[in-house]
Amino acid sequence: MTAPHNPAFAALQSLQARHAWSGPLAVAYSGGADSSALLRAAAQLWPGHLQAIHVHHGLQAAADGFEHECQQVCDALAVPLSVVRVNAQARPGQSPEDAARSVRYQALARAALEAQCQAVLLGQHADDQVETLLLALGRGAGLPGLAAMPERFERHGMVFMRPLLALGAQELRQWLLAGSHSFVDDPSNGDERFARNKLRARLLPALADVMPHFRQTLARSARHAAQAQDLLSEVAAADLLGVGSPPVILALQALSPARQANVLRHWLATSHGARPSTAQLDQLQHQIAACQTRGHHIELRVAHGQVQRDGQILCFVPTTPLV
Repeated sequence: MTAPHNPAFAALQSLQARHAWSGPLAVAYSGGADSSALLRAAAQLWPGHLQAIHVHHGLQAAADGFEHECQQVCDALAVPLSVVRVNAQARPGQSPEDAARSVRYQALARAALEAQCQAVLLGQHADDQVETLLLALGRGAGLPGLAAMPERFERHGMVFMRPLLALGAQELRQWLLAGSHSFVDDPSNGDERFARNKLRARLLPALADVMPHFRQTLARSARHAAQAQDLLSEVAAADLLGVGSPPVILALQALSPARQANVLRHWLATSHGARPSTAQLDQLQHQIAACQTRGHHIELRVAHGQVQRDGQILCFVPTTPLV
């Protein structure tokens, strides 16, 4: 019987058709099903031009076993493996998931740059995309959150790509099982103390029962949100040229509330890496509207700093360093 075709291979062929790669690529390889299917497809498509990177978080007893499994698979595929050990302990007030994600991207970027790779391929798939969108809805996110995960982004000086966003997790796992390809199951994925795991275990099966094609439809909604956010960013960039950077208060007051909020978010994010909460932005706009006299004082906490009035302009003063 003919072995089934790796669904990740077609996804990588589509990616290759849209991007001209002239150098080696890296695969973020955890040893799990998703990254295992991705690694095998990439090794088939780009033999001799691939680097696997395994991030050892050191957060659970099984981590050493994951590393050993990854090394065995990479040896069999003749793919060099770089293992990066990190300290993923969360800081006070930081979630364990956010802490692990932050150090993981830093480690992947550093290892890929050292290997002179052009991009890092990530194994996140359609189920991950749906979970990200639902979590964003649950916290009342705006368009950037509803856009979920982009296929391409840059971080720490490295390009990251997610070629599997149109593929379901079960499709990848079934291919591996049909071909008797080994992979590891992270026991922490079943820990329902984490919101994403609970959502995956309880809500996705219910969605599949009510809306069998929810992966495709919700992914389409995320793409629509991403397109709308791109348009808002273009409008904000044009408006920022008009109000100035730092922005002139009188020019801000001439904008509609929606455009004013949009340009303020853009200014704070692009110039200062600050992302205000909805309550902070509402209060800032209230103060801007009330700023009708020379002596009106503005000094509001926003993200990791303060927005202050300095004569006729707004300025941002950091109070805590960005990590």
